[in-house]
Amino acid sequence: MLKNIPQNIIQKQKILLHVCCATCSLHPYFLLTSLGLEVTFYFYNPNIHPKKEYIRRLKDVIAISKKYNIPLITGRYEVKKWFDLTKNFEQEPEGGKRCTLCYRERLDKTARTAKKLKFDLFGTTLTISPHKDHNTINAIGKELESEKNITYYSSNFKKKDGFKKTIKLSKSLNIYRQHYCGCIYSKHKISQ
Repeated sequence: MLKNIPQNIIQKQKILLHVCCATCSLHPYFLLTSLGLEVTFYFYNPNIHPKKEYIRRLKDVIAISKKYNIPLITGRYEVKKWFDLTKNFEQEPEGGKRCTLCYRERLDKTARTAKKLKFDLFGTTLTISPHKDHNTINAIGKELESEKNITYYSSNFKKKDGFKKTIKLSKSLNIYRQHYCGCIYSKHKISQ
């Protein structure tokens, strides 16, 4: 159908892609652009603690966005809001109710920002982690799609060795790779 239309007239769909860190952004970015999507990064992660860890991850996301000329929007660092949201869930296991609340908060903010800025889609790189349940994340995304009236890009970026590919890319670019998801509770579990 679109064969006779010049390529410069076909408008690419624009996706606002929530990113948690530079490492996790690499493979999803290249995959989405190979599918013809116009990607803008959205760094909104009030869950990352301590603040020096947040700054370290943000600096690497900024470096990647500059290196590949990827537009980047940075949300506010709403630490108090995150602690209020997760209060009474400190002892939850990794992947439990606290994580579900955290995913929902970050995806909700991404969806609202995408809608406000007139993106076609919103999505997240969270599904690249082998420690995160893509079904839970995508279910939240689909709920928000319905609530916010903006299309959610369902993904499982870890498929077809996506996680291995993103790790290889981050090593080749000398990108910092953290050893916990970001929240102080997961950091305490690792150090025990």
